Amino acid sequence: MILRKAKASDFDALCELYQTVSAHMESEGEFQWVWGRYPSAELVRHDLDAGLIWCLYGKDGMAVAVTVDASPQEDYAGRDWLFGVRPGVFHRMAVRPDLRREGLGRKALADVETLLIQLGCDSLRCDCYEDNTPAIRFYVTAGMRQAGRAMLNTRPKPFLLFEKRLTEDCPLLPQRMRPAFRGGKLTPWGGDKLLRIYDKPIRDIPTGESLEISAIPDLESRSVTGVNLTELIRRYGQALVGKYDFQAFPLLLKLIDAKEPLSVQVHPDDAYARANEHGKLGKTEAWLILDAPKDAELVYGIKPGTSLSELKEACEQGAAVEPLLRRVKVKAGDVCYIPSGCVHAIGAGIMLYEIQQSSDITYRFYDWDRVDKKGKRRELHLRQALDVTDLNLVPEPVPAPDQPIARVLDKPHFTLDLLRPEAEKPVALPQVKDFAFLTVLEGDSLTLSWEADALTLAKGESLLIPASAPALKLNGKGFAAVAMPK
Repeated sequence: MILRKAKASDFDALCELYQTVSAHMESEGEFQWVWGRYPSAELVRHDLDAGLIWCLYGKDGMAVAVTVDASPQEDYAGRDWLFGVRPGVFHRMAVRPDLRREGLGRKALADVETLLIQLGCDSLRCDCYEDNTPAIRFYVTAGMRQAGRAMLNTRPKPFLLFEKRLTEDCPLLPQRMRPAFRGGKLTPWGGDKLLRIYDKPIRDIPTGESLEISAIPDLESRSVTGVNLTELIRRYGQALVGKYDFQAFPLLLKLIDAKEPLSVQVHPDDAYARANEHGKLGKTEAWLILDAPKDAELVYGIKPGTSLSELKEACEQGAAVEPLLRRVKVKAGDVCYIPSGCVHAIGAGIMLYEIQQSSDITYRFYDWDRVDKKGKRRELHLRQALDVTDLNLVPEPVPAPDQPIARVLDKPHFTLDLLRPEAEKPVALPQVKDFAFLTVLEGDSLTLSWEADALTLAKGESLLIPASAPALKLNGKGFAAVAMPK
């Protein structure tokens, strides 16, 4: 190590170094530091008395100083960090300006990492004013990840937050994901509830689908720092998604707003999709009804006794298929499992949560004879739809139980748990094997907490829970869903 712990006798030299570096930054147009305001002699004295400052002398006086701290940092709580439950930080790294090209910053940072590991930390955190281009370049070159932005120290511009893993067993933390949207001409049946109810930043009205966590090409969800899901998996592998580091990402999560009924449709199983859709996954899905008008209905199978030839003939005539559709009434809280081969259609006015295999394959039987502004009808896929339809599927909606936590589905492709924490009764999330999706469906003051921190969650937010995440609890009063692959 090149650093040693600073002593009381180093006070004047420390102040001189910080004053010199602050003046140099101002001369370069960087205003992160203004000596006397930040940093200041009082702050140096505080850190020195607490035994937090480490330093290095050169032949002409003090060359490097840095504050190293393994204690919790209030300013860093509740941020969108990815790494660690025992983070350490460094602040106020100062390198004498005339020595900047001698590699002292890199050597000092290596020492900081060693010190924090010795103190039991699994990750490193720091911040940097957004105008401090040299420091940003230094942190990125040192292998740090940008974790977002924060307003700190009453400064007019935000600070960038940086972090780095220090140990092999460093956990990954829950990540808020930003959705992609499918709207406009792609979902003419959609509405505006995604904006009105969940404050989603939709671009079009109508918008029918918010792809909350998605690896579908051109419709991928992203982290708060703008990294898409495929790239996150490439970077963090098994620690993020377990065995799916080596397999196709298996699940897709949506929120769906159906102002008008969706087309009557069906999805293939994996074998049919592999053989006929360029190796894609099939599509089994499930719905949780979030909002529905009185006497709301959906199509849920074909009426028993209907033959495939009767179905084919009716579909070829268009509206003649409607009497063959099996309709069921649904209400908020109902759970519907739709295996591949089950004919279905979401009814008008229904808003729902959908967990499904990661597939965009849909075969339409019938679209209610709708036409667009040019008088054109949407494409139908009658041959493929008849190929994959299972006429024996006649499932029923199942009301979700009113319990703190309930596993409402345990199926070959996924599980679904519903969580209802109360103000003084937090609920532990189910154990995560590979990854999980957490979506807040009701409640404006829920927090997701773990050993060292917590995130405040907004209604409608979805988070990716990594395979290596710590044990998690949902706190506050609300309603949430957790989906996981099998």
